Amino acid sequence: MLLEKTFVDSVTYRPGAVILYPGKSDMLYRVQSGLVRIHTMDDEGNGLTLRYVKPGEFFGEESLTGLERSYFAEAVTDSTVDVINPALMNAEDNLEVTTHLVKMLDRAYESIYRLVGKRLRSRIAAELLELADTALATKQASGETMIYATHDELAAAVGSVRETVTKVVGELSREGVISAGYGKITLRDPSALKRIAAE
Repeated sequence: MLLEKTFVDSVTYRPGAVILYPGKSDMLYRVQSGLVRIHTMDDEGNGLTLRYVKPGEFFGEESLTGLERSYFAEAVTDSTVDVINPALMNAEDNLEVTTHLVKMLDRAYESIYRLVGKRLRSRIAAELLELADTALATKQASGETMIYATHDELAAAVGSVRETVTKVVGELSREGVISAGYGKITLRDPSALKRIAAE
């Protein structure tokens, strides 16, 4: 764990609150609880989710080098975030952050491969499986996992548009793999979802 002396503050954000804007960076952040979305916008104003940050994970890593931040960080759920001063980090702290960066790079490679090498159906299945392990998911009495996510949010995460994502979600629903309601998707057959994600 990062040493207490590196902490500047712990801040709680409501869903939809923007934690960071593009620009100068001087602090490192770690999610204590909740879920944070890292996203950017294209020239036409369309959003693209770059990654989700789960509890124990960091964002704002560019502060370690003084680079400008080029993305937004937004609380998806009620989220508590630790603010960390990189200048106060010791060798142990640096190793923890470096290990995190290696894992994030590996996830980035997987995301790039999905975007360029997988069909939209597979990308949506993989994204739903990833979201099942976040604060957006809840276990139902039936044992099934329900994810609170809109088709717009899914589209931003898989590099598509809402209309096309809605079509694929409908197909998966008809096949009995998931069921979809307004702003929520229930995973009916996770094994089938894993097979589709691997296609």
